[in-house]
Amino acid sequence: MDIWHGLDNIPQSLDASVVTIGVFDGVHRGHRRLIGTAVRRARELDVPCVLMTFEPHPVKVFAPERTPRLLGSLKDRQAMAEELGVDYFLTVDFTRSLAALSPTEYIEQVLVHQLHAKAIVVGENFTFGHKAAGTSQTLETEGPRYGCDVDIVPLLSEDGHTISSTFIRSQLDQGHVDEAAWALGRPYSVYGEVEHGAGRGGRELGYPTANLYISPERALPADGVYAGWFTIDPGETVDGDMEPGVRYPTAISVGMNPTFNDDRRSVESFVLDRHADLYGLYATVEFIGYVRGMETFSGVDELLAAMHRDVDAVRAMTARK
Repeated sequence: MDIWHGLDNIPQSLDASVVTIGVFDGVHRGHRRLIGTAVRRARELDVPCVLMTFEPHPVKVFAPERTPRLLGSLKDRQAMAEELGVDYFLTVDFTRSLAALSPTEYIEQVLVHQLHAKAIVVGENFTFGHKAAGTSQTLETEGPRYGCDVDIVPLLSEDGHTISSTFIRSQLDQGHVDEAAWALGRPYSVYGEVEHGAGRGGRELGYPTANLYISPERALPADGVYAGWFTIDPGETVDGDMEPGVRYPTAISVGMNPTFNDDRRSVESFVLDRHADLYGLYATVEFIGYVRGMETFSGVDELLAAMHRDVDAVRAMTARK
């Protein structure tokens, strides 16, 4: 899969394509169905499939205070697009000038003249152009005028829920990581560098934790303790009894530490039955189950008793996975 940055960097050699468009935050099951439809359509027409996405999130341009927490990085989107068979991944800078294009200008200038779309695949709730005046129905009506087929993919709804990035964020906000995983088609995860924390976990409590630096723009589950998996990035060199690329059971604490008056929200992982120097390494933490909410304890003894119970719960949860 080739990666293009900006409309000006689309190769002139591109003379036909199937295009799918969206933010695709999290690349959840609904997104995967949409992308899969575009890839199959491209194979039918014997042309490349182009996935067009945006940076930053469009809401950030017009209402920064309402910008949603992100479910994944641009690299995450790229990796999953490649896995699904996309040929070209196009990141477009979302600007006010782009948003000012009328629906007709958007179709003509972007989809027809620059991407040479022979077919466009979008979700039924897709909007585009000035003040989001263009819809999937607009594309369906106008596309044939330019020799362009339009496939509208219905939203994916199951068990009374419509799968969307908004739904997933709402589940994370409630600590429902199992529901988030159901909608994503995989456990929710975060990725970052292991940084030095207060050192209290290993020094005072006997539970050394890996403190992952997570961008403040990323969505996190509600404060609490979770069961999950800890995976060191493949290619890292590890000093200890852990191997890169291997998933290890881990107890995860999300939030501040009220017992020690720590007011910084963090993601701390205690990897069960392993000992390694993880500082400076990059790792992924996956959330698979909720253990308990964040609590304030009267002292260290009460905290330690709770941590023992947490580890037992995590051991049981990960053994079932």
